[in-house]
Amino acid sequence: MASGTGDQTDRLAQLASELLTVSQRLDKLEKEKASAEGKAADGILGAGLERAATPLKVGYTSTPTTELPAEAGTSSPLRVPGSPEVKSGFSSRVILTTYPKQIGIKPIPLEWGAADPVQRGPVTVSRSPSTIGRRNAIGAHGGSYSIYYALALASKELNPDHKPDFTNAEPAVNIGPFPQWSDPKKIVAMDPWGHVVPWIHKDFIDKENIDLRPTIAVTKAHMKLPELEESVKSGRLVPDGKVCLNELGELAVTKFAVEPVWYLPGVAERFGIDEGTLRRSLFEHTGGMYPELITRSDIKVFLPPIGGLTVYVFGDPARMSDPSKRLALRIHDECNGSDVFGSDICTCRPYLIFGIEEAVKEAQNGGSGVVIYFRKEGRALGEVTKHAVVYNARKRGEDRASDYFKRTENIAGVKDMRFQALMPDILHWLGITKIDRMLSMSNMKHDAIVGQGIPIHERVELPESWIPADSRVEIDAKITAGYFTQGHRMTEQELAAVQGRIWEDIDH
Repeated sequence: MASGTGDQTDRLAQLASELLTVSQRLDKLEKEKASAEGKAADGILGAGLERAATPLKVGYTSTPTTELPAEAGTSSPLRVPGSPEVKSGFSSRVILTTYPKQIGIKPIPLEWGAADPVQRGPVTVSRSPSTIGRRNAIGAHGGSYSIYYALALASKELNPDHKPDFTNAEPAVNIGPFPQWSDPKKIVAMDPWGHVVPWIHKDFIDKENIDLRPTIAVTKAHMKLPELEESVKSGRLVPDGKVCLNELGELAVTKFAVEPVWYLPGVAERFGIDEGTLRRSLFEHTGGMYPELITRSDIKVFLPPIGGLTVYVFGDPARMSDPSKRLALRIHDECNGSDVFGSDICTCRPYLIFGIEEAVKEAQNGGSGVVIYFRKEGRALGEVTKHAVVYNARKRGEDRASDYFKRTENIAGVKDMRFQALMPDILHWLGITKIDRMLSMSNMKHDAIVGQGIPIHERVELPESWIPADSRVEIDAKITAGYFTQGHRMTEQELAAVQGRIWEDIDH
């Protein structure tokens, strides 16, 4: 194991050296260009950092380019085009990456796990001219939406000099702090102070012009779903004017939206791998999108371009962390086809609605009800793999429960990529120390939560009456594979007899 880790470190060092060589070539050309113009040229960051003390010129009247020496065997130099006549927020040259001891690099101290938010320091990730040298995190704000931010700047829909006005944007309810927030092993996939960053670290914003953003938002809302009106009509839900507001089944809810913020050493430990392997894999398999994963070993925080989560709390949020109050919890992973558009090929929406109902009942009984919605579409395989490929293969075949996971593995190479190891972080952040009723049959979710020291007292399966006929393939296959049930667990032979609706059965 030690030898493998050493080899990995050597490879990372070699790659960093190669990147530095390219950077030095760019730096040399920049200096030659500046000298020819009678200007002083600084380090690699040039106009991006050292010249930030003077107004940065980001608009161009022509299309400047940076030339690199010709590749071996070619006669033409490589040309990197600039930006034509657009206030883009770009410096005069492309900054491919940064290095720990580089001139102008002085990250804001970030002590992951510190109990004092000021001592902990703000997660700083912006590449704006006033902030790039102070960054202590890799990636970008917005998760999967960070690309749209880049498009907004490129298309001039967003002014690169825009500064957010956080007036009256404070969290709608108070949460924490809890002891778990300062345990670097319990929270590694989100920033526990992400909801109060603009206010706690206001001096950085006002005095140093540092671009800081929240990664958690807390608000209040009403929820209205057609099934909930039916729940009231059938008597399963009873309006109380506080949680269930009226005969339409409208619910009062507190919402927490969370963007992912990864503490790389902690994430690596959760998955039982070394940090170098994690960094290299993230770098390689995002198309080399984040070279600082390789060149900035001093930066331990990464904001990945993935979806986050939303917490829906029914009843007083303070009850979540009160061990004397009962807690009902549903952990739900996104399924757009079922959750939003009502597909009956799986039990996702039925279980979501059932979870909401049970959470509301618990809140009405003086406890707390919580539903947490993770953006992990199609077991984190994505809709293309899930809908257009796996579902096609199932429906063109016999769609038998015995082949349910095999179809996915044949195409994706893996049954599931949700990797629940990071899921319990949000429970620690909410102050949850035990779960009275777990509204899930998933063995993976159960094991991840219990493995993080949070006991589950009761597991509640989806009632038979809630299961659509075509979703028997899914639920029976999952039960056989390890999902919780108090009912019958099928044999392989019985599972082979469970068949879903194939396309020929549908009147197109």
